[in-house]
Amino acid sequence: MNSEDLKTAPEAKARSDGRCVHVRTYGCQMNVHDSEKLANLLLHHGYAPTESLEDADLLLINTCSIRDKAEHQLYSDLGALCAWRDARPGRVLAVGGCVAQQQGDAILRRFPQVDFVFGTHNLRLVPALAEAANAGLRSARVEEVGSLDRFDFPERHPAHVDASPGRAFVTVMEGCDLFCSFCIVPRTRGREISRPAAAILAEAASLVARGVREITLLGQTVNAYGRHDLRRGRADAARTLPFAELLERLAAIPGLARLRYTSPHPIFFDADLAAAHARLAPLCPHVHLPLQSGSDAILERMRRRYTRDGFRRVVDGLRAARPDLALTTDLIVGFPGETDRDFRDTLDLVREVGFVDAYSFRYSPRPGTAAAQLPDALPVEVAQARFEALQALLRELTWAAHRARVGELTSVLVTGPSRRGGTQLSGRDPYHRVVNFEADESAAAPGSLVCVRILAATPHSLLGRPEGAAASPARESAVKERTPRADELIEIQGSRP
Repeated sequence: MNSEDLKTAPEAKARSDGRCVHVRTYGCQMNVHDSEKLANLLLHHGYAPTESLEDADLLLINTCSIRDKAEHQLYSDLGALCAWRDARPGRVLAVGGCVAQQQGDAILRRFPQVDFVFGTHNLRLVPALAEAANAGLRSARVEEVGSLDRFDFPERHPAHVDASPGRAFVTVMEGCDLFCSFCIVPRTRGREISRPAAAILAEAASLVARGVREITLLGQTVNAYGRHDLRRGRADAARTLPFAELLERLAAIPGLARLRYTSPHPIFFDADLAAAHARLAPLCPHVHLPLQSGSDAILERMRRRYTRDGFRRVVDGLRAARPDLALTTDLIVGFPGETDRDFRDTLDLVREVGFVDAYSFRYSPRPGTAAAQLPDALPVEVAQARFEALQALLRELTWAAHRARVGELTSVLVTGPSRRGGTQLSGRDPYHRVVNFEADESAAAPGSLVCVRILAATPHSLLGRPEGAAASPARESAVKERTPRADELIEIQGSRP
């Protein structure tokens, strides 16, 4: 099928009533947001979203290839979905996301039940690919798109229901130019491309006008946003802005209570970004700062471009700006060549930084990455033992951080009923901690901000009760505001790309 076929396919068939799409998502927040974009896009093309697989006419599987477990889950799912597709004529099964970007039409050859495949740059083609599949055409579209057009999606459809009321993701950049030795992202998401600042600001203002209180900026290396324009001396709102300036303009949108960003890379923190955490009231006191390893030898093998001391300086600069900052991280254990000393270095740095939480994983070799060719693979039992030891330390740190917060007042953005059941509601506070509290749902609707006194802590969440009026979206903690001195801020060792 050629491009002209895809352009005309949605117009060739009138939108029919009763068509439903079910989206199944694996992976990171970028994938979650891509699935939201797809659901909204398809709603504009006559497909109503459904949570029921049995009601679906179109099933999209948005895949992740960061670890082999998610990829194996996809293949297992596809085998089980043969019966679903064949149970009703006209059903369409599609695979997208990072595995689709890697495998392309190989998925069509291996799984005849799959009708089309779409890569991470080709979301906008999905309605056309679905219509073509209805006409009996199987196809794969996984070409990399360097154009800014890939960021263009329609406004939210009036019937679109937010999965998380009051919160929204906004993509600011995609791709990565760093090529860490263990990471497949540059091959599945492509090279760095930053979205024009004016489009980001317009989308954010529109979201806030519709009741969104918290916006999370997304990018593979989100704080690398705009760096190529800045390097060429052509940063402006029509193109891009320095990341700290983008945060400042977003924070000035009336009605925006909270602003977050994920996931940053340590080498792209500078004095301006650290200072933003002291100056900008909506910018949340939480940063997810991927460490991966606390060993200089392993960081070099991983091609992370910083040392453990460089990472410490990033942490010190951020905490000089915002002493109550909560830090979370990503960690990999069992990387090829990791010694007992390397692992102890990781435990020591994790303990020293005092991460509140972490995503931690056993190393999983990914085809096409440099690390997959490294010698000195660790025995599975050694990697597993280290993983369990790291998990034990992280549980200890999380539990201690939660206990230290008992008695505080915090602001909770309500998400809905608590998983604990009963009459409890749940939400997250500015530090990105889950807070469960007793309240009347009619007085604390999803998407609302509630002031909560923390009364107790568990290893996984905080427990409290509503207290007084809704909390200010600014600063709940009594932190003395000041602009950090330059010598308190960040000085990164190591080369930049």
